Amino acid sequence: MTGKATDLVRSGVEARQAVVGSLRLFAPRIRIHPALLGPAVKPRVLSSPTILIFDSGLGGLTVYREVATARRDARFVYAADDAVFPYGGMSEAALVTRVMAVMENLIAAYRPDLVVVACNTASTLVLPSLRARFAVPFVGTVPAVKPACAASTTRLVSVLGTDATVAREYTHALIRAFAAGCDVTLVGSARLAALAESELRGQPFADADIAAEIAPCFVDNGTARTDTIVLACTHYPLLIERMRRLSPWPVDFLDPAPAIARRVVELIGPPAEGKPGAPARVIFTSGRPASAALEASLARFGLRQIAAERFDTPRVSA
Repeated sequence: MTGKATDLVRSGVEARQAVVGSLRLFAPRIRIHPALLGPAVKPRVLSSPTILIFDSGLGGLTVYREVATARRDARFVYAADDAVFPYGGMSEAALVTRVMAVMENLIAAYRPDLVVVACNTASTLVLPSLRARFAVPFVGTVPAVKPACAASTTRLVSVLGTDATVAREYTHALIRAFAAGCDVTLVGSARLAALAESELRGQPFADADIAAEIAPCFVDNGTARTDTIVLACTHYPLLIERMRRLSPWPVDFLDPAPAIARRVVELIGPPAEGKPGAPARVIFTSGRPASAALEASLARFGLRQIAAERFDTPRVSA
């Protein structure tokens, strides 16, 4: 990395030390709520299923890309609850109410065979309620702590998420259960998700903005350095190439999307041969139309035949 980029990372460390928490993990394994890990859903083989991908914004596109590759025959509905983006600024009670109401509308309108909640914040908080209320199977997104710690050589792992995700007890429980002796550094970012959205919408920003957010993830304790960073927000893989360029040393950035796609296939089977999927439908709960720059970004994710529409939720408040 260049000297300039190194200076950006160093200044980011100094600016953001207050939001970093380190956990030395020797606690015994604890029971994780089964509604978050996923219930014992009987797998089915579905031909041309309808799959709903849901996120607060556009981070779920990284998940959509993987799931669409795994089930090319599916009909996809991508729903972005951008009317109240980002979720991290909402109280837990308001977030549960919001997601439950929007999901009720989406399931009634599109009758999906499977729903992917492509949002760590919503998954760690709302999945139990969703699974209790709706019969459709849900696949959630939670921080990939277990595989990250299993793969780490230096035993120094960082979890980079929104402030809400890294503060949530479920994230801490995952670490206590699965860190296996690793030192795990939790890093909360208040800006990265919004920066990723800006990039998709063609609104440029400086490398320094990213460098300041990721800098605390890189820990050097004198004998070892961080070698694995869990991307605990689906927006973050949108910036992964810039993150790699700005890293002070090489690390593995762990994207949860491939594992989510594998879970989808486990639940509804592989794609049917010779059956192309229908054009994906993209929904923005705000009703705001997509700009030309955003349409171009959606096309890069394979959404070239977009059936965009308004999806208003006037009875749902943030």
